[in-house]
Amino acid sequence: MPKATKNPKEPESNNIPATASSVRVPETAKAKAAEAKIKKIFVLDTSVILYDHSAIQNFQEHDIAIPITVLEELDNFKKGNDIKNFEAREFIRFIDKLSSEHMLQEWIPLNGKTKGKFKVQMNGSAKLDANTIFGVKNDHHILNSALHIQQEHPKSKVVLVTKDINLRLKARSLNLTAEDYETGKIRDVAGLYTGSDTLEDIPSDAINELYEKGQCESGKVLKETPPDNHFYILKSFKNSILSYFNPTENQLERVDKQSAFGVKPRNAEQTFAMHALLNPAIKLVSIQGVAGTGKTLLALATAIEQRREYKQIYLARPIVPLSNKDIGYLPGDIKSKLNPYMEPLWDNLKYIQNQFAETSKEYQKIRELVDLEKLVITPLAYIRGRSLSNIFFIVDEAQNLTPHEVKTIISRAGENTKIVFTGDIYQIDTPYLDSQSNGLSYLIDRARNHPLYAHITLLKGERSELANLANELL
Repeated sequence: MPKATKNPKEPESNNIPATASSVRVPETAKAKAAEAKIKKIFVLDTSVILYDHSAIQNFQEHDIAIPITVLEELDNFKKGNDIKNFEAREFIRFIDKLSSEHMLQEWIPLNGKTKGKFKVQMNGSAKLDANTIFGVKNDHHILNSALHIQQEHPKSKVVLVTKDINLRLKARSLNLTAEDYETGKIRDVAGLYTGSDTLEDIPSDAINELYEKGQCESGKVLKETPPDNHFYILKSFKNSILSYFNPTENQLERVDKQSAFGVKPRNAEQTFAMHALLNPAIKLVSIQGVAGTGKTLLALATAIEQRREYKQIYLARPIVPLSNKDIGYLPGDIKSKLNPYMEPLWDNLKYIQNQFAETSKEYQKIRELVDLEKLVITPLAYIRGRSLSNIFFIVDEAQNLTPHEVKTIISRAGENTKIVFTGDIYQIDTPYLDSQSNGLSYLIDRARNHPLYAHITLLKGERSELANLANELL
């Protein structure tokens, strides 16, 4: 009987361990491993620089090319007080420093042994012409630069990096790899930290101790140490109670419903938010939730309640003009231009004020705070660069900020300052941000489990049943 012919690609036998080379590797894994070894050239779009001026330092050992058109566009953004103007200026300074010792058309080594090289790509011709295909505009000049580099470096993988979705689609239609800028993006938005949990089957004696003493050892309820300032709805067979983990005392403490200048929480999450906002030990708070959940109202009410503890209350929001046009397109003086953007904030203030009679001390106190500029409602750009000492600072619509903007705001905090960010990470009004890359998501993901920080996600709309219908069904 003839012996069976052995396939050299198969393992020797079932009882002898197969070597790594003998194991069949899935094609996708092989492709990824091979791709990882290929030298890449990343071509950065203007949107990436305006999002993060230090972006070229974040591509490890790979090379970076900046089309000359990007420098031309940055020149239009260098003047102004918005964060994009700051980013443009910082990048231009970086380029200026590089050009003091090198010609920018040549590949320049970036700082650090693990970094790649950098150059400014002049306009060049390629077999495909994006301007001929799509029409003449700056975006298509940038596409042509990337195509030219791809043609010049056939052994390298050329990747266009842009936060402009439509530009990525156009690039792919020309067989050019295009990606979003990933640094600072949150991978799992669905699993983003919510700040609270509901725990069932809690021992009755632990809940009774919280009721009677106001606190209990966290180990009686929790198997592991929770994130700092984390909130809980604790339920036993008969009772339930609201609590939070105090990282300083390493204990669970009872959370009682509090009111702030006439505003009372209507659900557990609002109670948690108000507790964090009124807690002097917590200096940084973020509140996330859809429209109508009471984010801004709670923040403003608690700020007014604590008005004696701070020199000023700032309520600010970024200006995101309609159709992404500058506010200069709107008619009227600067006050008239800004009123439409600030009106929602004034509405919240009026709601608090109208809970009281016009002759009451509370009603007059709010008017006095505004008249004396102890309470200031202003565009965010107007307070940039100021010292934030002894201030209760509320930043509304924080989902329209970049991670760098959020970092810049927090880094300006001085003594006795509390900063509150509110927003809805799914309601983005700027073209180059999304639920993964906006500053509010970034803050929630990075700041969790810090003793100075607390976050709460508001789940239930409390504006009206009609508003809830819109959020749930439409």
